[in-house]
Amino acid sequence: MSGNVSGASGTAESADVGAGVELGRVRQMWHLLEPLHAVLYYAPEAFEEAAVLGYGTEERWPSYFPYRAAPLGAVGSERVTSAFYSFSPRMVAEHVESAWRTASPDEVLKVRERAVDRAYRAIFGDRISSPELAQAAALARRAAEAANTAGRPLAAANAELAWPEAPHLQLWHAATILREHRGDGHLAALLVAGLDPVESLVSFAAIGAASVERFESRGWTPEEWTAARQRLVGRGLLTSDGTATDAGRELRRQVEQHTDELAAAPWQALGPDAVGQLADLVGEFWVAVLGSGLLPSETTLGIGKV
Repeated sequence: MSGNVSGASGTAESADVGAGVELGRVRQMWHLLEPLHAVLYYAPEAFEEAAVLGYGTEERWPSYFPYRAAPLGAVGSERVTSAFYSFSPRMVAEHVESAWRTASPDEVLKVRERAVDRAYRAIFGDRISSPELAQAAALARRAAEAANTAGRPLAAANAELAWPEAPHLQLWHAATILREHRGDGHLAALLVAGLDPVESLVSFAAIGAASVERFESRGWTPEEWTAARQRLVGRGLLTSDGTATDAGRELRRQVEQHTDELAAAPWQALGPDAVGQLADLVGEFWVAVLGSGLLPSETTLGIGKV
């Protein structure tokens, strides 16, 4: 399948970021690999495994926080709030403060891998042992191992974990390191832009990345949302009705471009030909994940809209 999968190419500028890799390609790789990572938070197999440990499954958050935070160790809610950035501290505390009493991070990591194994087998079927998947895993691993994790706590925590043996699990692990590497860089871009956690969501909603209702899942109160909107209005970034001004759209464009630039190094190390090959190889698995119907059509990441 072509690496230029419809909906996966993104809208990043095509500026050269070195070694012949363009920012548009950097963003495309995020669009292609993010769904492969996100299966963990939505697959029924992941909820079943979380329930075995004792986590609630009435919604995704009781398992989301320990699954994603486990590589950091048994850290408290303040450090998870810092690393996750856009979630309300109250929401993080609600789920994290009891998470490690339910199961240890090591137990969560073992179950996490088992959940991905089961989910991938259910989604990919016989293709789980295909040479195409093995080749995609090898290329993605090369990119992940080239990622500099300095100043990137979630990427570093995942990169420190031992690589699984099975190719399909290596593919997921590589996708996870790369998405957290990009995400950590995105937080740096938000800080440089002067956008605090709730302002980052308000400004993103203002350019149509997702609905306000979708962003409400991050746990901020209406009062906190309104206060953040007023601060952005005062900076000339939003109109009084909450839509982005030209300046607001430009700031968000700069944030996304800066994010692409900070995410580019692993792809530069892999090289344009290998990156293109990986995009081609992973395309069919991207389609399979989207075709499974597990992932929501709208997310707070703005994939397909930025």
